Amino acid sequence: MSLIQENVEIIRNATDVQPEIALILGSGLGELGNQIEADVILPYDEMKGFKTSTVAGHAGRFVIGTLAGKSVIAMQGRFHYYEGYGMEDVVLPVRVMAALGIKSLIVSNAAGGVNTSFNPGDLMLIEDHINFMHNHPLIGPNDETVGPRFPDLSQAYDQELQTLATTVADTQQLSLRKGVYAAVTGPTYETPAEVRMFRTLGADAVGMSTVPEVIVARHQNIKVLGISCISNAAAGILDQPLSHEEVIETTEDVKDRFMKLVTAIIEKM
Repeated sequence: MSLIQENVEIIRNATDVQPEIALILGSGLGELGNQIEADVILPYDEMKGFKTSTVAGHAGRFVIGTLAGKSVIAMQGRFHYYEGYGMEDVVLPVRVMAALGIKSLIVSNAAGGVNTSFNPGDLMLIEDHINFMHNHPLIGPNDETVGPRFPDLSQAYDQELQTLATTVADTQQLSLRKGVYAAVTGPTYETPAEVRMFRTLGADAVGMSTVPEVIVARHQNIKVLGISCISNAAAGILDQPLSHEEVIETTEDVKDRFMKLVTAIIEKM
């Protein structure tokens, strides 16, 4: 039995819930997982081959149950490439959730604002991404029963879900930015010169996650909606140092708006 199937069996033995929507909750945004009417909570250390979430703001567990009337599975915390884990480790939870039969993935993160019109605390709908991680989760042998050798990412982020998110935000009178997310390895924050480069390349926000997970989800034909919390202005925009404490502080301030938005989106999916 493969590692993916072993984990599917662990989950199916723990709950009868068949999740249709998955959530990956990034730095400081895991509070939404506590709003789920949980049927079961599975810490990652009870899974096979799962690594440890070592970053503040990542609880490190699956929450499976009901949210806004829909069956969901949420990752409270993710694995990062910069933690020293391989790409196959980073995307293993997505592979497992795909094997469980999810149809849609809502992925969130905290990101630095590259677009100078963005402010800390803004929420940004991810319209597209730039993979600047110098690695790719689909390198290696391809299982054609899972997905094609050369997946199309021309619509990595689902247009219908973006439209739904925009409509919900308008109803809530919430300003929802839109833009391109650039993914880097980290763990250092970018230099001012790198931020200027990303702005030239067309990025509006930069972070250290998300893109590998999105690639693997699309490889398996799962619809993706991405939302970034702009936690700080990227390096060089303001004359001040950057810190993870600032990231957590900003996501703490924005979590209620984030939870209200995502819950309403799920209700209408």
